[in-house]
Amino acid sequence: MLKPTQLPDNIADLKALLSAQLVEVAALTAERDLLREEKNDDLQQIQRLTLLIDKLRRMLFGRKSEKLIQQIEQLQLELEELHINQGERTQQAEATAPAKPARSAPNRRPLPEHLTRDTQEHLPHDHSCPDCGGAWQRLGEDVSEVLEYVPASFRVTRHVRPRMSCTCCERMEQAPAVSRPIARSYAGPGLLSRVMISKYLDHQPLYRQAQIHAREGVELSESTLGDWVGGVHKLVRPLVDALQRHIFSATKLHTDDTPIAVLAPGNGKTRQARLWVYARDDRSSGDTTPPAVWYRYSPDRKGIHPQTHLKDYVGILQADAYAGYNAVYETGRVIEAGCWAHARRKFYDMHAQRPTPITTHVLEQIKALYQIEADIRGKPPDERKAVRQEKATPLVKALHAWLIEQLPKISRKSITAEAIGYAMNQWQALTRYLKDGRIEIDNNAAERALRGVALGRKNYLFLGSDAGGERAATMYSLLGTAKLNDINPEAYLTHVLSVIADHPVNRIDELLPWNVKL
Repeated sequence: MLKPTQLPDNIADLKALLSAQLVEVAALTAERDLLREEKNDDLQQIQRLTLLIDKLRRMLFGRKSEKLIQQIEQLQLELEELHINQGERTQQAEATAPAKPARSAPNRRPLPEHLTRDTQEHLPHDHSCPDCGGAWQRLGEDVSEVLEYVPASFRVTRHVRPRMSCTCCERMEQAPAVSRPIARSYAGPGLLSRVMISKYLDHQPLYRQAQIHAREGVELSESTLGDWVGGVHKLVRPLVDALQRHIFSATKLHTDDTPIAVLAPGNGKTRQARLWVYARDDRSSGDTTPPAVWYRYSPDRKGIHPQTHLKDYVGILQADAYAGYNAVYETGRVIEAGCWAHARRKFYDMHAQRPTPITTHVLEQIKALYQIEADIRGKPPDERKAVRQEKATPLVKALHAWLIEQLPKISRKSITAEAIGYAMNQWQALTRYLKDGRIEIDNNAAERALRGVALGRKNYLFLGSDAGGERAATMYSLLGTAKLNDINPEAYLTHVLSVIADHPVNRIDELLPWNVKL
């Protein structure tokens, strides 16, 4: 990068220098595009992407360029996706490959000596030789180290397994090797949990996490972190399947969706995908069943996606007026319940810009309906229904008649007529809560579940791929459910990763958040 004192004085030379810089940028862009078009394996792409990122960083040195920064961040996320994909495939191979004889440990960098060591000694289960009753004699020991994470510090947990020999006979004994969440990985459950929480709750991409850890003197490459993220997703998949079964066994669900940007392969731009949420939360109607949320990713907003998610569901579905749900309602298995918050929002938006007698009256009536709900929150369904029939039903009927009276007085093309039309078209769904104490007045349970996604979207800007979207849905489901049950997500995930590798899959429900004691 040229210094200001090295820049030519005349305009012609400056133009020539600028042209040369543009040619260099064009060449790098062409190289990037060629990289995306070629069908090389992941390892080769990782190497080339790393080199390209280094080149772009050198170009960035000494100047500010928002466009160039964004380009680097896009490439970083592409690289992160490749690392995670490698990790998932490695775990798949480990799970399906036949047992192989023990082999020497890979030549990896030793864990830093400056980290605190906690030594745990594992002795044989029998206090004496089970063959003859003789006392054990220590012959030596096997030592393995696991890199663990304790909030605000790294430490190394040293697992020591003494090899014991009977003093009376030739019997030898040693405690079995400690199970690890990810095979042949030195990452402990606490460290894995911290990486996942940072990525999916704190929205820190892996390359930023690597930089944070480096400041503490621990070098963890992006490829290593990617392997860990892929391995964790493989581990928790059966648990998320159990969570899905719990969600769809409910008689009432809340659902909503939100846009999320995903990097489009081949052109360096982003496209809009969707994240769907299904929430089971009946605490407002006095139900004690644990609340839970389940997320699904889709590359677009076609109605086939919620229709597929709900293909076996039978019950009440509380949602907005999205037409993609209509095919679900037409089956007769699912009953539609509307959302007064959506109907109110259309009037509120007008009122915030320019209050009118219509918007003022509608907002006052809806406020009165919400005040009734506040008084019966947490009451059983029968009591909620009785109060609504007595107090809310007259208000709703009067509002319906009043809105019909207003339509002839306003232009059919006005936004006021559009807001009234929305309410009229949804009236049956909006009023269904009056006759069923299980139904809520709005769909806020689903909207609250998507709030964290919206906050994270401002941080990470976009996902790296469709596979990345599916992984995000998996972790949002597990961690979001822990939060709904007032459980520390990091402590919960640490516990799960401590035991899930050896936990029987037919008892996976025991690891759902509300079944775990921390």
